Amino acid sequence: MIRSMTGFASAKGGQGPFTWGWELRSVNGKGQDLRLRIPDWLEGLEAYLRTELGKAATRGNITLNLRLSRGEEQADMALNPAVLAAALDAVKQVEAEAATRGVALEPTRAADLLGLRGVWETSAAETDVAPLVAQLKQEFSGLVADFVQMRADEGAALNEILRRQLVQVSELTTKAAGLAEARREAMAATLQSNLDRVLKNSDGADPDRVAQELALISVKADVTEELDRLAAHVNAARALLEKGGPIGRKFDFLMQEFNREANTLCSKSQNSDLTAVGLELKAVIDQMREQVQNVE
Repeated sequence: MIRSMTGFASAKGGQGPFTWGWELRSVNGKGQDLRLRIPDWLEGLEAYLRTELGKAATRGNITLNLRLSRGEEQADMALNPAVLAAALDAVKQVEAEAATRGVALEPTRAADLLGLRGVWETSAAETDVAPLVAQLKQEFSGLVADFVQMRADEGAALNEILRRQLVQVSELTTKAAGLAEARREAMAATLQSNLDRVLKNSDGADPDRVAQELALISVKADVTEELDRLAAHVNAARALLEKGGPIGRKFDFLMQEFNREANTLCSKSQNSDLTAVGLELKAVIDQMREQVQNVE
């Protein structure tokens, strides 16, 4: 089973005065890029979440947001003006520097600032966050399961698309082999005619040397190796799909090999019908490459 790099999951929860919402999403990426926005006063939570996400998805640009708020019964809580002012100054400085460098940043939300350590202060003892962190860790497993399931469902659809495209490549390769075989007799007759013409109009020409040159031209126009390699690539691609798992990088490299053989086939065809099949192959291979970009 292969998986897509596109996925999304969300969840909500609460405990005591706290309520929260999770949002986990991913898009295509060359490697694994984890971006987490977690309140920093939840000690030990971010490291745990990063580890679990790393196990669940090996590739993709993955973003996790946790928005957490406290209930209004916490009357003894108030904003710390000094810490809030420092945070706002820091945001302003970062945004100004980014603007001078032409870097676009996501808008800063109030919830992001309120989640920073020290922005809230209480007159009573600090709340013990250990039970809250434990509850969040427990809920996160369900969120990840939903996220992984969506990527698996997307992967199943990708699997079917890629298998159909491999059937097209295989059929076109077989068709090209038939055209190449039919072309062989015509090319042999043409080469023999050229050899006779050269020998007739070139006094002193070495017949063996001329024959060698024409034979070399024939070898260079032979597309048997390209067709054999295309067939082998189809088998290799099917084997990868059967294997499943994180095969995206290997599949992407294999698509480069597909494209190389199709290009060579077109350049060596010297036949309009064979060239047309080669162009069809290139079109299908390009469509496959687009799909493969989303395979984990």
